[in-house]
Amino acid sequence: MSTQRWTEQGWALVQLMLLVYFSHSEELVCWQIGDAENPQLSKDGDIILGGIFSFHGSWKIRQDTYMQKPLPLGCTSLIFRQFQCAQAMIFAIEEINNSTDLLPGISLGYKIYDDCHSEAKSVRAALALANGNEVVSAPTETQCTRPGQAQAFLGGSASSPSMAMATVIGPFHVPLISHFSTCSCLSDKTKYPSFLRTIPSDYYQSRALAQLVKHFGWIWVGAIRSNNDYGNNGLATFIEIAQQLGICLEYSVSFFTTDSSAKIKKIIDTIKASTSKVIVTFLSATDMNVLLHALSQYNLTGYQWVGSGPWIIDFQTAEMDTHHILDGAIGLSVPKAHVSGLKKFILDVKLLNSSNHKLFTEFWETLFNCKFKQSNSSAENQRECTGHEDLTGVKNSFTDMSFMPILNNVYKGVYAVAHALHSIFECNETCNYNVQLDPYTILQHIRKIHFKTKEGDEVYFNENGDPAEKFEIINWQPTENGIVDFVTVGHCDASLQADKQLSLQLESCIWAQNSKQVPVSVCSEKCPPGTRKVLQKGKPVCCYDCIRCAEGEISNMTDSITCERCHPESWSNDRRDACVKKEAEFLSYEEIMGALLTAAALFGTCMTAVVAAIFFTYRTTPIVRANNSELSFLLLLSLTLCFLCSLTFIGRPSEWSCMLRHTAFGITFVLCISCVLGKTIVVLMAFRATRPGSNVMKWFGPAQQRLSVLFILAFLARKLPDNFNEAKLITFSMLIFCAVWITFIPAYVSSPGKFSVAVEIFAILASSFGLLICTFIPKCYIILLKPEKNTKKNMMEKGASKQF
Repeated sequence: MSTQRWTEQGWALVQLMLLVYFSHSEELVCWQIGDAENPQLSKDGDIILGGIFSFHGSWKIRQDTYMQKPLPLGCTSLIFRQFQCAQAMIFAIEEINNSTDLLPGISLGYKIYDDCHSEAKSVRAALALANGNEVVSAPTETQCTRPGQAQAFLGGSASSPSMAMATVIGPFHVPLISHFSTCSCLSDKTKYPSFLRTIPSDYYQSRALAQLVKHFGWIWVGAIRSNNDYGNNGLATFIEIAQQLGICLEYSVSFFTTDSSAKIKKIIDTIKASTSKVIVTFLSATDMNVLLHALSQYNLTGYQWVGSGPWIIDFQTAEMDTHHILDGAIGLSVPKAHVSGLKKFILDVKLLNSSNHKLFTEFWETLFNCKFKQSNSSAENQRECTGHEDLTGVKNSFTDMSFMPILNNVYKGVYAVAHALHSIFECNETCNYNVQLDPYTILQHIRKIHFKTKEGDEVYFNENGDPAEKFEIINWQPTENGIVDFVTVGHCDASLQADKQLSLQLESCIWAQNSKQVPVSVCSEKCPPGTRKVLQKGKPVCCYDCIRCAEGEISNMTDSITCERCHPESWSNDRRDACVKKEAEFLSYEEIMGALLTAAALFGTCMTAVVAAIFFTYRTTPIVRANNSELSFLLLLSLTLCFLCSLTFIGRPSEWSCMLRHTAFGITFVLCISCVLGKTIVVLMAFRATRPGSNVMKWFGPAQQRLSVLFILAFLARKLPDNFNEAKLITFSMLIFCAVWITFIPAYVSSPGKFSVAVEIFAILASSFGLLICTFIPKCYIILLKPEKNTKKNMMEKGASKQF
């Protein structure tokens, strides 16, 4: 067995060596591996331009068994718009060939492929255009090198296929000019060096949409995007600009044509649960049509739709909106255009029959809902086609010319290549045919072109391969017969200054539910002057509460985030939106509060005078003499002055009253406290001096008592005999005094204007009444009502029953 295995392997090695030998002894032959990729439409010429359009929108899903060669992609769902694009390309080529001014003596040809909206098929078409399908023999030294089949490509009906094609052909510098690929990512020349386009980038479109939304005051919006490069990149740019403009997204959901009904239902539920009334969309026309069907099932009306280019001017989308969900929609579109002769050329579809009978048959059957005799269609309700039907009266997306701005982009792309070739061949009356064409040279000349079409449109590319950033603002306005009219209500030119980029005619706009009023979509209403914004916890910056400015602070503009403090000589008005010069606010005698406080002060003064008279009358009695009558009279005088000084706080303030009232109050109150201190020490020392051999009192005579300065030794006298009440009375008065002035501080700080004066007067009167009542009233009670207890024996007796 081992010998047999070695024999088989040796024979295989010999066969391989012979194959290599004979292959090198012959000329090299180049051929394409796999099936040839043939164009749907073609025409010979001196120079070939390639076209790649999505004649079909989808394809049949086939399960490969891997037992045989996979079948070609089965394309379905004919798209008439893409036929218009292909015919616009052919029209431009025919017009150039018939011109004597552009490329004289040189004929342009074309090869147009269908990519079925598939990235894989787009790449196959691009490679077929670049390499060719025919077998070519070449000398050994050239190693199969030869010019490409097409010198430049037109097409890429969506961003994702264009990205795939540009990635493949970019390293070879083959120009690819797209009429409808808007993804801003394609402006990156490091990734896509040979890509150009005649439609503005999503970056400018997204920025313009954000400015449009901000212009109408819609700062609280929802967003729906196609789940592809166009939708994801477009919305990402919109969010970036929107955040700078103060716009917030309540939700952002993605969507694709093939999504399940459950996912679409989830999007519907998100819209229903939202509070925003404006929905910004980055959707292709196909995705919008599928979503619109779901919206119609749930009758989701009343929302203001803001759209981007693909669906905002799509006739089929408007025709599908039978529930008027999109009425009043507003969005951006490529500026309207007119190419003379193009409409007539497009409606002459006999050209298709001469180029590709199979494609013409499918196109004609779909257009007229009929079938040819040779067709395999099994539909019984279809009539028979002749191929000579009249398009007059036919109304569908093929006969509708609202797509003309995009067709104009295809037209300009062909002319851009022609002008580049005209420059390369140094054409004047004739062209220099000796110039060797190569893709890189063509690409460099296309980037430099700058011309005007016969309709006056300016064509050029910037350093990123993008055209001028100009848009029309389109408004969906339903007519009486139920047909939607795409009305231009403004323009946007990104090349102008920021404040002049948007130009709108609001009076001609129709909004959601046929309203003439601009819808409102905010999370929180604007904060008026006199208030400031405070963010709501856990919510975007567009959601906030409006808090009134504090006294002495103002905000004089809408949606202020802070309140400014007024100058010290000014004060905030009632609305808190302006500072006004301070008015003299005072507590007058005519007010009820002023009158009551005046009466209390006068009553306290009279009461103090009565006590003083009683003490003077009974100055020789033991209870008056027990604690130095001189200090008692001094204290009564101080209390009288305290009551009277409170009157200086009432009435219109003057310069002398403002200086006098606090000074007078401070002096009289210090005098009161000093008297209380003196009385406290006298009581304390008197009982300490009763001990045998004590000579304390000689150090605290009348002179020393007058020099007392502190209200706190009353605590030391708390254990004196029960019948001697002086210490207790002092303690009670000090407790009331402390309670009053401790509560005074917060009350005074929090009281505005004249009420702070009332608080201060109340504190003075309360503490004065506290000292007067707690210190002197009990003694007056004994003097007047209990004279039998006003004896020295009763005052000094120990162990006696407790008395007041």
